[in-house]
Amino acid sequence: MPKMKTKSSAKKRFKISATGKVIGGQAGKRHGMIKRSKKFIRDARGTTVLSEPDAKIIKGFMPYDR
Repeated sequence: MPKMKTKSSAKKRFKISATGKVIGGQAGKRHGMIKRSKKFIRDARGTTVLSEPDAKIIKGFMPYDR
């Protein structure tokens, strides 16, 4: 049986924490910063833990990171 392939787009954008949670970049910060509040921009820095339904999809793309 051949090895399963990891999606290249997923391995570049996400990582799995030691407890199995999926960590990714914060959404909503690509453009349109003028209309966003200063509080939103501050809070959206760095990375965030994905929700369970989204994490389930990403884990399917990364079979060997579980």
